Amino acid sequence: MKKINNFLILLLISSSLFGQDFPDNTHKWMRNPDNGDGTYSNPIINSDYSDPDAIRVENKFYMTASSFNCIPGLPILESDDLVNWKLIGYALNRQKPEVTYDLAQHGNGVWAPCIRFHKKEFYIYYPDPDFGIYMTKAQKPEGPWSEPVMVKSGKGLIDPTPLWDDDGKVYLVYAFAGSRAGIKSILTICTMNSNGTLANNDDVLLIDGHEEEPTIEGPKIYKRNDYYYIFAPAGGVATGWQTVMRSKNIYGPYEKRKVLDQGTTTVNGPHQGAWVETATGEDWFLHFQDKGIFGRVVHLQPMKWENDWPFMGIDTNDDGIGEPVTKFKKPNVGKSFPMVSPSDSDEFNEPKLGLQWQWHANPKVNWGFPSTMGFYTLNCIPKPRQALNLFDVPNLLLQKFPDDNFTATTKLQFNSYSDGDEAGLVIMGLDYNYLKLKKANGKIFLSQMICKNANKKELEKEMENVELKTNMIFLQVKVTENGNCTFAFSEDGKIFTNIGIPFTAKEGKWIGAKLGFVALREDFINDAGNIKIDWIRFNKIQ
Repeated sequence: MKKINNFLILLLISSSLFGQDFPDNTHKWMRNPDNGDGTYSNPIINSDYSDPDAIRVENKFYMTASSFNCIPGLPILESDDLVNWKLIGYALNRQKPEVTYDLAQHGNGVWAPCIRFHKKEFYIYYPDPDFGIYMTKAQKPEGPWSEPVMVKSGKGLIDPTPLWDDDGKVYLVYAFAGSRAGIKSILTICTMNSNGTLANNDDVLLIDGHEEEPTIEGPKIYKRNDYYYIFAPAGGVATGWQTVMRSKNIYGPYEKRKVLDQGTTTVNGPHQGAWVETATGEDWFLHFQDKGIFGRVVHLQPMKWENDWPFMGIDTNDDGIGEPVTKFKKPNVGKSFPMVSPSDSDEFNEPKLGLQWQWHANPKVNWGFPSTMGFYTLNCIPKPRQALNLFDVPNLLLQKFPDDNFTATTKLQFNSYSDGDEAGLVIMGLDYNYLKLKKANGKIFLSQMICKNANKKELEKEMENVELKTNMIFLQVKVTENGNCTFAFSEDGKIFTNIGIPFTAKEGKWIGAKLGFVALREDFINDAGNIKIDWIRFNKIQ
């Protein structure tokens, strides 16, 4: 009985320490692309889901995207109507080879993937530009996904897409990263074995885009009405367009046509994505737009076929090329569905991390622990010897910016058992801002640390330092449409005091800016401190 009473006392103490001291407005603010009147507004996902690819299986749609060095990787999103998307899991729990991806590898790892459904199984083919093309598969989209297998090894092989043809032959179309392969702006094809697990060395050139389709990449191959179609972006990430090629012979020669570009709109570089068809027979095209700080966000375009060529968006300037829509009638999927969005706020009440969180490298067991006691424990791990700033720190627990403007407020407890522990809230990119809690001479201090050109080994600079009276702290960041950030803190959750100077967020290596937590030490100790994160809540700035 005494043990039970002690447990109840501990639970009550935990509840008082990690309670609802700040209004819980979770998801009441979130911008939703569904206008509620039968129309939608682009972007349908105003967050960094780069290089999206999507399919329909029966009446549901599934999407994956590039994840680079962030783990878990290969996000799996699900939708009933192509407008409302939720994150349901990941296909990649750890990146191979682990000896490489146990360290932070910014911009490396998973580049543009391709998701397909074949013989009652989900397949994802994804490239690692430093190693080759991998494949993983699952019977259910939420997993479990199989251990990735190397389909085609080679430095600089990127953007794979498979095709199981009607005659039983299997093909793989892919592109090249000039930074690794020494060649670019070309698409090639080879055959694979019947299981799609091994590519053959019978590669054939499909297009050399140097003259008219510079930086052509990201191919997606389809078959329709006896034509083979290759949808491929060209012209560069932020400045390009969508090209479509077609031929009745899979090896070509291919005709080509530009089918979507920026035109007179403000949507730059509209390209690289997926053609999907609803069960009602409508055609749609998902693609990204590069928004710099905020990453590559996802748009949805109406699509139709004219003379066996796809037409996307609307042609407002009468040049025969589609342009992105801002607002349009929602896809007809037979009925209406509730509004949903990828997760952002987190109460940390579950015995597992929320799906919105990713590490910057393969995680280790001692980095942190979820609990059912209302908090997530993030431990103060020794900094890597080579880390001059946070850019080379692997145990960054981060999520994507959820919108163009928002306030994020978090409540956490800093438990430091000795000098040298530090932890706090981070806005991470090539430049970063770190609201750092640190124990020194037995006292706790909060500092604003800013690092410019973190990827170039520049050092942090302290902008302000204040001594705290308590180890329970509320930290807050306000982010506006230009990525401008201002910061505040509170020791009671009611009165917030500004700290430091404004900071402009900056994108990372091939990803948008991210927000989250870190806990560190300068050296190893047998009883390191931690932060217990009670919650983080996002709200729209009105």
